[in-house]
Amino acid sequence: MKKSLLQKYNVPGPRYTSYPTVPYWDEAKFTTENWIQTLKKSFVESNSTEGISLYIHLPFCESLCTFCGCNKRITKNHQLENPYIQAVLKEWKLYCELLPAKPIIKEIHLGGGTPTFFSVENLELLINGIFQMSEIAAQHEFSFEGHPNNTTRKHLQKLFDLGFRRVSFGVQDYAEKVQTAIHRLQPFHNVAKVTLWAKEIGYTSIGHDLIFGLPFQTIENVVDTIEKTKSLQPHRLAFYSYAHVPWIKGSGQRGFKKQDLPQDEEKRKLYEIGKILLGKNGYHEIGMDHFARQDDSMYHSFNKGKLHRNFMGYSSSKTQLMIGLGVSSISDSWYCFAQNVKTIEEYYQKLEQNKLPIYRGHHLTAEDLIIRKHILNLMCQFSTSWTIDSDFFEELPEILLQLNEMQKDGLLEIHQNDLLVTEKGKPYVRNICMAFDLRLKKKAPQTQLFSMTI
Repeated sequence: MKKSLLQKYNVPGPRYTSYPTVPYWDEAKFTTENWIQTLKKSFVESNSTEGISLYIHLPFCESLCTFCGCNKRITKNHQLENPYIQAVLKEWKLYCELLPAKPIIKEIHLGGGTPTFFSVENLELLINGIFQMSEIAAQHEFSFEGHPNNTTRKHLQKLFDLGFRRVSFGVQDYAEKVQTAIHRLQPFHNVAKVTLWAKEIGYTSIGHDLIFGLPFQTIENVVDTIEKTKSLQPHRLAFYSYAHVPWIKGSGQRGFKKQDLPQDEEKRKLYEIGKILLGKNGYHEIGMDHFARQDDSMYHSFNKGKLHRNFMGYSSSKTQLMIGLGVSSISDSWYCFAQNVKTIEEYYQKLEQNKLPIYRGHHLTAEDLIIRKHILNLMCQFSTSWTIDSDFFEELPEILLQLNEMQKDGLLEIHQNDLLVTEKGKPYVRNICMAFDLRLKKKAPQTQLFSMTI
């Protein structure tokens, strides 16, 4: 019997928020001094023309969501907020002292954990502390992740007053059985309340994050969730595939059994039906797992070829330099990646010693930079090209031969100087990127490192 496309291509693979992906970083050749050199180089090249991006990781959550793969600290002790804010501001001060001029901030993203775990006062302290040591770009984009159960109108108003115009709310699924399994009980009226507040205050981009493939999730659940989402009309949506990786993320993803999860064709149907419904409701696919209405900035960026992807996910525009602040955050100078330590205790200890809290990274080679460009093109525009000599690399003809099978399956079109992903091929974009991933090819993992691609 002929294999279905799902059976053929559903293999473990990276999500490509970076290239090389973290498991393939050459940590032995990385040094903090090298990171600082590339940081300064990138800053000089880009600060005055495009500004920089800041990702700030706020790790605290009051309860554990068993679908989550993020770095977090579960606690109800809100006395931890202020010391953490002071530590982040000290890290920012260390960076500002290294830079040859005042940084111009184009993007800020508050991620977690749960950013709205923090009080309005402490979030204001954090953002104002960042601003005191920097300038704000005229065309800036500030965003944060809000939990519908603890985001208050005061949170939304204060962050709006500080320049934030984008907010995303984690919804996942509205079915009570699913919410119970993932330990994320939040009724529809909580999501509706914060969404309507954000609209009333003036946020211009409100996002909802949905997940398919969750335990006990059915087609009826997905349809119901999207119908409820339609009634609230968020500007953009993420429709993620649940990544079941308990061997990496630990006991948090062992709150249910593998057989409780929709498998293979069943899981794929959840996506296909969800995608059809989103299209009928005015949401356009703009990159892997992401959909937006025509009035959203991300939709315009996709159409203009300016969509970008980095460790923060998709963004409407590119900055060459992204500095990650907070525990486990990853920074990107374009030439080098650097990741902070993963425990709060070690993070505090490094900062007390006036050291950047970095513990590993990767210096990109010339080959890495070429491959990174092609993978970014595929992830952000569903196409890539090699019309100029600098985009060509020695292994490209062999890669295109390997992609012939995907072309026969109707997933992509290969032309003389470019490659286009078809509508049929969009769900398989991770697989297409894997063909370009030379580090993955040279050293196939002995154990499963990544979630399944579909």
